[in-house]
Amino acid sequence: MKTVLLRLAILVLAAVTCVAGMPVPQAGAAPAVRYTNPIAERRADPHVFKHTDGFYYFTATVPEYDRIVLRRATTIQGLASAPETVIWRKHSSGEMAAHIWAPEIHFVNGKWYVYFAAGRSDDIWRIRMYVLESSSANPLTGAWTERGRITTPWDTFSLDASTFVHNGVRYLTWAQQEPGIATNSNVYLARVGANPWTITGTVTRLTVPTLAWETRGFKVAEGPAVLQRNGKVFLTYSASATDANYCLGLLTASASADLLNPASWTKSPNPVFTSNDATGQYGPGHNSFTVSEDGSSDVMVYHDRNYRDINGDPLNDPNRRTRVQKVYYKADGTPDFGIPVADGPTPVRLRSYAAADRFVRHWEYRARLEAGVAPLADSQFRLVTGLAGSGAVSLESTNFPGYYLRHRNNELWVERSDGSTLFRNDASFTQRAGLAASSAVSFESVNFPGRHIRVSNGLLYLQAVSDAQGRADATFVLE
Repeated sequence: MKTVLLRLAILVLAAVTCVAGMPVPQAGAAPAVRYTNPIAERRADPHVFKHTDGFYYFTATVPEYDRIVLRRATTIQGLASAPETVIWRKHSSGEMAAHIWAPEIHFVNGKWYVYFAAGRSDDIWRIRMYVLESSSANPLTGAWTERGRITTPWDTFSLDASTFVHNGVRYLTWAQQEPGIATNSNVYLARVGANPWTITGTVTRLTVPTLAWETRGFKVAEGPAVLQRNGKVFLTYSASATDANYCLGLLTASASADLLNPASWTKSPNPVFTSNDATGQYGPGHNSFTVSEDGSSDVMVYHDRNYRDINGDPLNDPNRRTRVQKVYYKADGTPDFGIPVADGPTPVRLRSYAAADRFVRHWEYRARLEAGVAPLADSQFRLVTGLAGSGAVSLESTNFPGYYLRHRNNELWVERSDGSTLFRNDASFTQRAGLAASSAVSFESVNFPGRHIRVSNGLLYLQAVSDAQGRADATFVLE
C-alpha cells in the first residue's frame, strides 16, 4: 500500500509540475534508506530474508562455530537489538560436529529451511553442506528437523549453499573444491530436485578463481548470492583469503539466458567491493541481498572488520561484523556497490529535482551536479548532526570522512574540517521541506539565513532564491 501511495503521490506531483511549467522528476533510484552500521557485532557470513509475514529473519556465523542463531524484526535496523535464539547446536561427535558455518534461512514450499556447512569431530576440515527444516510459522520457536547432507557430484570440501528462483525454476548455488582443479573452491549451480536439499540434472561450474584479486592467500570463490534486476541475473561471490584481501566479484547473465550454460555468464574483470582505508573497513564479503522496508531498494548485507591487521589465522579472529548498505544501479542497469561505508549512519545521494538524472558530487573538492557519477562514493554524503549544533545537519563525504560540504565565498566545496567556528557554521544547514516539492528537501545556510544550496550552470552555490526556477534548483531528492 505504501508503494502504491508513493507512486500516486509522484504522479500527482508530476502533473502539478507540468502545469506549472517546471521540470518533471524522472523515474530513477528509489528513496533513501537510513541505517546505522554495524547491525551486529561478531556475526559473519550474514543472511537476511524478508518474509511475507512482515519480518526480516537474520542468521549468521557465530565466532565459536558451534551453533545456528536466528533473530527477527520488522525493520532491518531492528535486527540490531532483536533477541537472538539458538535454533540448533552442533553434534557432540561425528558429522555436523565442527565448523558450523554460513547458515542461510529460506522459505520454500510453505516450510523454513536453513542451509549451512559443517565439519566432523574427527576431521574438522571435512566441510560439507547440510539442511534443517521447520514447518512452524515462527522459525524461532518451532522445532527443526535435520534433513541431512546435500549430495553433489564430488564428496569434497563444499559450503555456502544458497537458493533462488528464476523464471519459475528453483536453483541451488554453492562453493566446492572440484577434483582436478587446483583451487580451494569454485562456484557451482544446479536445479533443485524434488525437495530443497537435493539437486538434479546438470551441475554447472560458474567460475574458477584465477585472477590476482581472487587468489590472494587462497584461491577462493565462495559465498554466492543472487540479485535479479533490470533484465539480468547478478551473482556476487567472495574471493581470496578471509583477511583484508577478502572482496566481492560479480557474474552477470541475461534474464532470458540458460543459467546452466556457463557461456551465459560474464565475469567482471575487477572486484566490485573491496577494503577501504579511508572508511576503515576491511575484508568485506560473504554477502546476501534483501529489500528495504518499503520494498523499493535493494540492500546488501555483508561482513567486514574495522581493522586491517590480524594476528594469526583470520578464521580465529572473532570480530567480523554484519553491515548493510543500499545498492545503486548504473545507467546500464548493473549494480554499483560503491565502497564499504564508514561505521555510523549510511549515506544518501542528492538527486537534483530540476535535472532528475543528475546528482550532487565532488570533483577536485568542488561541489557540482553530474549524471553517471563514478566513483559512486563521490556522490554519497552522510547526513550527520550539524557541526554548528543540534537542529542543523552537515553533509559528510563518504569517501573522504572528515570532509564536509561547506560554503566558501558562496561556492560549495568539500573540505576537511579545521575545527574552527567559521568552518562549523559554513558546513551546517537547516534541512527543510523542498522549496519546489515538500516531498524533497532543501538546505538553508545556518550562518546566512535565507540562502540555500542551489545549482547554477552545473555547480553548487549558496544563493537566495526568489523564483520558481530557483526553487527547483535548490530542491533535492534524497536517494
